[in-house]
Formats: sequence, C-alpha cells, structure tokens
Amino acid sequence: MKRRLIWALAGSNCLASGAALASGADIPTASNIIGGVVTSAKGPEAGVWVIAETTDTPTRFIKIVVTDDAGRYVLPELAAGNYDVFTRGYGLIESPRVKAKPGVRLNLTATLAPTPKAAAEYYPANYWFAMISPPQPGEFPGSGAQGNGIPPVIKSQQHWFAEMREECGHCHQVGDKATRELANNTLEGWAERITMARPNGDQAIGNHGLQQAAGMKNTIAGLGYARTLSMLTDWTQRIEKGELPKKTPPRPSGIERNVVLTLWDWANGRFVHDTSSTDRRNPTLNGYGPVYSSGVFTGTLELLDPKTHTPKEIPYGVELDKDGRLVKLTDEHDINLVPHNTMLDAKGRVWASDMGRSIVQPVTAPAFCASESNPYAKYYPSRRKGASLAVMYDPATEKLTGLPLCYLVHHLMFARDKDDTLFFTGPGSDVVGWVSTKTFDETKDTEKSIGWCPMVLDTKDASLAKAAAGAQAPSITPDRNQWNKPGQAQDPNKDTQIVGGQYGIDISPKDDSVWYAQNTAFPSSILRFEKGARPPETCKTEIFEPPKLASGDYVAFGGRGVGLDTKGVAWDAFANGKVGGFDRAKCKVLRGPTATGQHCPEGWTFFDLPGPRIPNSGGVQADWNYLTWVDQYDTLGLGADVVVTPGTWSDSMLVLKPTTGEVVTMRVPYPMGAYARGVDGRIDDIKAGWKGRGLWTTYAMIPVWHQEEGNNGVGPQLVHFQVRPDPLAY
Repeated sequence: MKRRLIWALAGSNCLASGAALASGADIPTASNIIGGVVTSAKGPEAGVWVIAETTDTPTRFIKIVVTDDAGRYVLPELAAGNYDVFTRGYGLIESPRVKAKPGVRLNLTATLAPTPKAAAEYYPANYWFAMISPPQPGEFPGSGAQGNGIPPVIKSQQHWFAEMREECGHCHQVGDKATRELANNTLEGWAERITMARPNGDQAIGNHGLQQAAGMKNTIAGLGYARTLSMLTDWTQRIEKGELPKKTPPRPSGIERNVVLTLWDWANGRFVHDTSSTDRRNPTLNGYGPVYSSGVFTGTLELLDPKTHTPKEIPYGVELDKDGRLVKLTDEHDINLVPHNTMLDAKGRVWASDMGRSIVQPVTAPAFCASESNPYAKYYPSRRKGASLAVMYDPATEKLTGLPLCYLVHHLMFARDKDDTLFFTGPGSDVVGWVSTKTFDETKDTEKSIGWCPMVLDTKDASLAKAAAGAQAPSITPDRNQWNKPGQAQDPNKDTQIVGGQYGIDISPKDDSVWYAQNTAFPSSILRFEKGARPPETCKTEIFEPPKLASGDYVAFGGRGVGLDTKGVAWDAFANGKVGGFDRAKCKVLRGPTATGQHCPEGWTFFDLPGPRIPNSGGVQADWNYLTWVDQYDTLGLGADVVVTPGTWSDSMLVLKPTTGEVVTMRVPYPMGAYARGVDGRIDDIKAGWKGRGLWTTYAMIPVWHQEEGNNGVGPQLVHFQVRPDPLAY
C-alpha cells in the first residue's frame, strides 16, 4: 500500500508539472522569435511541427520546429516580416494559418484529422509505396515478352528492386500524391502517362522533356512493360478505392524534437542537384556565405545568400573555334549545357562538373586526349569525340573558366594532396579522371593539369591473394592488351579491367585513396582507387561488393553513394534499407584472382534504416536513399563521423550514429516532396554553438511540379538543418 501511495503522489506531481508546462508560462520571448503552446481537442500536442513562412524577404523564407512533450514551441532566428504560422503533424491536418510577427506569444490550435484518409494525405511517399504488390521471387529470372513479361536479364526479385529504385527513384518520389493519383486510372492511362513530356524551354528542365519521357518509357520496358504497368495500375486503383497505408509514421521524438529547419525558395523553379556551402576539407570556409548548386538542365549555377535571403543565377555559355573546340566560357546563357553538381575549393571558388551539351553539337574533345605525346593517352587513349567540362566560378572576380576534359564527368571531390587534385566520377566511363587545380592555377595549361587511368584490378598473381593491406606495392600490368576485359572469360594469370557506373565519390582522410560507388551493376559495389607515385602506370583499383548469402541473395544491394569517416571506413546506404560500413583494414584478401568483389565479407557491418517495408519482398524498405555523406567534423552537432543519407521517398534526412545504431530522422513536412540528393555541412562560427553550424541540402526531384505547390510555380527549396540543445532554445 505504501508503494502504491508513493507512485500515486509521483503521478499527481507529474500531472501538475505538465499542466504548468502546458500554460506556456516559461516559454522565452525575444524580438526575433515566436513561441507558444500547441493544443488540440485532446490537449497539448507533442511532436507536432510548427511552421512559419513569410514572403516579406527577397525570396520566401520558412522556419519549422517541433513541439516538446508539453506542446511548447519556439521558432528562433526569424527574419523581420509578417508570417503565416500553422501546424502539421501525423494524426492531424494543416491547421488554419494565423498572422503574426516575431516577438509575440502565439498559442496555436492543432486540427485533428477528421478521417484516416485525411490524415494519410500528410504521410511521406514511402508509406504509400509500401502498398505496392511487387513481382514475387518465383517470377525470376524473367521469362520475357512471351512469358511473364519480365526480361530474362533480371535474375531475381532483389535485382528487379535494384533496377526499379535506380531508374525510377533518381527522378521521382514514387508514392507521392502526383504518382499515386491518376485521372485515367487504367493500364491505358499509365501507358499514356509514362510518355508525357514537358515542352522545350521548360523552366525546370529546359530542352530535356522528350529525353526524360523517353527514359521513363525505357525504364518501364527494362523492368517488364506489361508486368510493371499492371503492378502500378493495381496499386493506384486500390488507392482510388480507399485503401490506405498499413502503418502510421511516428511523430518526431527525443532529439528529433530539437531539429530546426530553415527553408528558402531558390533557383527560380529550376531542377537543381547537390548543394555546396564550404570546402569539404575545411568546414569553416565561407562561413555565413552563399550556398551553391547547379541548374542541371538549364545551363546555370545557382546561389543563395542566407544572410540577405537573396537568390542569384549565374548563366554561362561556351565560345568555340571553327573545329568545335572550347575557346572560353562566356556569361551568355546556353540552356543546352549540363552542369551536374558543385564543389568549393580551398580558395572559395566553385567548381562544377558539366556533362557537356546533349541537345546540340557537343564541345569537341582536345586533340591530346588520343595523342601519343600525352602520357595518359599513350597508356590508355580516349576515343571520345565530345568533351565534358570542368567549370570554375570565382566569386571574387565573378569570372568563369572552363577546362575541356578527355573523360565523362558527374560528381567531383577534392583530395587533400599537395596538388589540390579534383577527382571526378563518370557514369558509364572506363576511366578515373582528375584535374590538378594547383598545376592549372600555375600554368593555365589544361593538358598539363589533367590525367586519367583505366580501372584495373590486381588479380594476376595468385601468390598475393592473401597479402594484407599495404603489404605489397601495386603490380598492375601496364599493357592493356594483357588485361581481362569485361564480358570475356577471365584468365587468373591476368589483371582485370572493370568499367562504368561510378556515381558517388569521397576521399579517405587516412590515405587519400579515392572511393566510388558503382551503381549500375547489380548488386552494386564500392571501388577504391590509388593513383600511386607515377600515374598512369601505378594506378590501381579495388572492388568490394556486399556479401552474398547462401540463398543467392545479397545482404544489401543498390548503393549509389559513398562517404568516408575519419578512421577510413567507407559507408554506403543501400536500396533495401541497409547502411553498410566497410573497413578495408579487416580484409584478409586484397589481391589475386579472387579479389573481384566477394573476397572481403569480414569488412562489412550493416545497420537497418527506419520506415515501412514492402510486403513479400524479403524486407526491402519502401524508402530510397540517394547519396551518403559522413559528418567528419561534427557540423550538425550530433557527433563526428555520424553517417547521413537522404530519405528521398520519406521527406527526410536520416542520421545514423554508428556507435549505437540509433537513427535520427529529420523530417521536412512542408512543402511536401522534400527530395534531397547530396548534403553538405558547414560551421559558420565555431563559437556560436548550434546557431553556427548545420547541414545544407536542396529539394532535388527532377519533376519539381510534383512537389506540394509545384503546380503553382513553386520550385526547389534550399534547406538548412540545425540541432539545438532543447526545443525551446533560441
């Protein structure tokens, strides 16, 4: 009886404390904050988003926070202006918008969802995609057009999911409102839908509408045209009849309630890719400065100044000689140029990888790309007729410089070496390429500044198969005629060339090795590259795949990003909902005939990401993760070496703490359709605590008209994630 009395008294004290908190008496006030309490008919609402937006700034400005256990909130660091303030939360619908200015106390009334369907309208796309009924394991390998409609080249259900995620997911949030609702919800309606194209001159994707539509149709054909359309039709028809997601997304809890989001409209409705805010090797560079991205299909570099809330467009074009070779970049806008993503160097200059013109005559490749006088061309000549470009923008002079390259480019990353070497990925490429930016600064000579190597595995000497890491110098045969070639029978007495699929890239702070995510071959892999002391002869590549199970399936598949931590461990997020860390130091075999991908299962450690799984899929997640980035410098405030990956189908940024396995979900509830590709971390002021650090990303779904408000001309948002010590900090 005594024990029961003690618990009763404790409970009454908690209730009394909760009532005091719900009154909001201890919510701080200041001239640049709005604070208050959120309640509904059920009482204080915990884990609910409070959103404030204004258009009184040069571009729309949005601040979002989460209520604490007692429903209290504080919106900090508000720009001056008139705001609409409202709430959203799972189990709720958007509340009426209330007008307010910073400096006021504002209690808000949340609106309970009147029906489960109304509540589900606010669920992220992956909760809807989890309702899909995918092809089952017994349907693989596919039996072709005369059989089950799935191509024979797709050997397993895992393989099908990998292809589906890669080809559909790199454009869309499959499961968002735009993809799950059709006016003509039939097989014919779906067949018509995947051929729809935006006209040339489109604000978001320039002259690439027909190309994107053709890619969508080819994707469906590659998965099995009739089989895939029937699956999609079944899915959307069940939704039309009222079927709802089986699971409800959880509200933010714990440290997730400390997250502060700041958003700006930017890029004038254009599709943009990754975001760059600082030098990846020095996160304090460019503190409080502009954030950059690229208008991928519109030939622009984009920036936003977060201090003044001002976006800016930097258009550029090319001046060519009579043979089509690059003379210089100009400030004339060429919509057919294709800058992919950006990276800042140690001087604060912005480098971009431009994939070259794809609609009109491309820039002609330099003659030295295939010249015997060039050591790289002599070793492995480039036969490409068109040149990709490395583009450099100097904010100090506002000048653009272009370097024509001998290889394909996509993503890019700076090494920590004395040459400030800028490495590139190349989709479908047979080489690794780079630019010594130090040499270019000194000589302005492109040929002297760039280099490339084929990707060759050291597989020829069986006696080295058990060599430990670093115990043997690279021993790649310099004669390309002596390499095993892709698709040919493999001779164990030869080295082995691999090609294609470089996507994500990072560079190890431990030894400056370059790591790539190879995403085009199932199950996907990560590649490690060394230039060596005398490239190209000393270049060496290693390949590591996720472990294969006895069943023939893989522990993980479909990785496309890679990030290195300070210990040299490589991390990748996979399409089936795993994050894998690969520690090369644990490998027992690194060279020899078996070193072709499955030779180091002991190097891997895996963690599960949150979110619903697809029924009858072997546990495949309904979310999809784009790139992977490791916060080496604790720019977010959750600790050094946390692993960050965007949940592109769940409106979120996911942060894995490898020491505990905990995953922090930082959800972006408004505007819906938050789809991030890359992420960048910056420390604006190391003395300013949480206010002086954070992560940057951007909405980067190609069909920007799919996101909430997209049909009203609202395009990408720039997003700043910060984590404060508690939900009332300001």
